[in-house]
Amino acid sequence: MAKRSAQPFRVSFEFFPPRTADMEDHLWRAIQRLAPLGPAFVSVTYGAGGGTRERTHSTVRRILAETAVKPAAHLTCVAATQDEVLAVADDYWAAGVRHLVALRGDPPGGTADSAYTPHPGGFAFAADLVAGLRARHDFEVSVAAYPEGHPQAPSLKADLDNLKRKVDAGATRAITQFFFDNSAYLRFVERAQRAGITVPIVPGIMPVTNFAQAAKFAKQCGATVPNTMAWLFEGLDDDADTRRLVAATACAEQVQQLVKEGVDEFHFYTLNRADLTYAICHILGLRPVEVPVPAAPAGA
Repeated sequence: MAKRSAQPFRVSFEFFPPRTADMEDHLWRAIQRLAPLGPAFVSVTYGAGGGTRERTHSTVRRILAETAVKPAAHLTCVAATQDEVLAVADDYWAAGVRHLVALRGDPPGGTADSAYTPHPGGFAFAADLVAGLRARHDFEVSVAAYPEGHPQAPSLKADLDNLKRKVDAGATRAITQFFFDNSAYLRFVERAQRAGITVPIVPGIMPVTNFAQAAKFAKQCGATVPNTMAWLFEGLDDDADTRRLVAATACAEQVQQLVKEGVDEFHFYTLNRADLTYAICHILGLRPVEVPVPAAPAGA
């Protein structure tokens, strides 16, 4: 494989931890497919309420042990005391993880719009978690941002103020909730910059193959679904092959429009499916790079 010096854009990929052995095999095929593109990092999520916590930890440890890709582990405030969360952070630091994604999290069994109550003895909100992590170790800490506002935020200003608190607490990057309306993201970045937020605000991109499912996700998190998007997928419920082609085209067009606005970093919500994300990255000009292979143990 010819070595390439640099990619035209920085990308990162998000995965969710597997629930079964078959899903674990599927996840690792996805990681192996995308790793040659040289992502800045890959992140591994928690479920709502931290329900997949142990599987997240296991997946992150395996990425560290078996790949040359840098993992970013998600940590949330829910269902744990501060000491418990910081103990996990200590374990990650000892294992070599240097990047965490700090989130408030959704309550057990809940969604983004479910009522939230801080855990007794836990970190109350994401800004508190960020401060705790940064005081503990010199982590790189990413946080969430919401171009169209968090569902529970009383106003767009209040939501932006919350992002500012997270950044002031030590966050080094914000990754947005997925969106389909680029103008919403661009307006958000402009407002954030006026508010004194200077860290990168990386757009979260979700390739769509199942429009009905994507529309459901969007409704839960308050993301606008343009009428043109519904029109693109109209009549394709039983035509998976055409849906994939349309999905790649639509997502690549969304990203290319952002490139024209000067965006040069993207975070892809892969849903543990590699082919569509790989195709979009290829359209953007990313090509496989030589990834260093971890040295074998002495005497192996």
